[in-house]
Amino acid sequence: MNTIGASELIINNRGALYHINTRPEEIANTIITVGDPDRVKEVSKHFDRIEFRNQHREFVTHTGYVGKKRISVVSTGIGPDNIDIVINELDALVNIDLETRTIKEKITPLNIIRVGTSGSLQQGIPVDSFVASTHGLGLDNLLNFYSHTTQVEDAQILNAFNNHTQLNMGISAPYINACSMALMKDFVNNFHHGITVTCPGFYGPQGRVLRMGLAQPKLIDKLTSFTFGQHTIINFEMETSAIYGMGKILGHHCLSLSAIVANRISKEFSKDGNAAVEKLILITLENIAASQI
Repeated sequence: MNTIGASELIINNRGALYHINTRPEEIANTIITVGDPDRVKEVSKHFDRIEFRNQHREFVTHTGYVGKKRISVVSTGIGPDNIDIVINELDALVNIDLETRTIKEKITPLNIIRVGTSGSLQQGIPVDSFVASTHGLGLDNLLNFYSHTTQVEDAQILNAFNNHTQLNMGISAPYINACSMALMKDFVNNFHHGITVTCPGFYGPQGRVLRMGLAQPKLIDKLTSFTFGQHTIINFEMETSAIYGMGKILGHHCLSLSAIVANRISKEFSKDGNAAVEKLILITLENIAASQI
């Protein structure tokens, strides 16, 4: 079996992975990811007990229990580049023997649930509401650095999206993956469902104009008006497609949950986004604790 080199998988002096500074026994199999490092404690304050806390750079990890359910919450920072780091290292903690630097024969699937904020792309999805993403559609190109395949139905959606937006003609090579239905079944009530687009930035890539002109000035209109059968694009943010895509390749169950803090169609912004996120955190923890995952 091939050994993974020291330059490819960096392990620090305490036997933890370099970026997230976490050892295998310090992580649970059910993991909540959040972008904001300060949001980790906003999740873990609801744990019944915490057994591990750590921080390295923007990567904060708390592991503990809600009832009998062991849960970790990990901050990723913003963007798909950070997701590349976090998902690879979380996977390595359970599926690579760090002593021998070899891939384990038995692969362990993780349950990875993103809890974050997002902008609505539909008039009928107001600020302070919640979205559970059926698909992550990436404009960020991250997954194109990995060998991957697309399911037949997802490929049909992607083909229709490319025909509708023409974003694949130079600006991006979009990709798409579906969520884990095993996780989605616990997040049906009180959630809007649809396709989430992941962008590689906050300003131009999401159609915002400050002092630089846009290569795609009609981006918002193209995303909002897209339909394929029952599928519509309902929001966008900066992590979901990377989580779904890498999760699918690695065999993990992934779901992205968003509190809507901005409606890009009505031009509204939440008056208390923190309250919306707090409510989403409570719903997420309650559903995880009650789930059979």
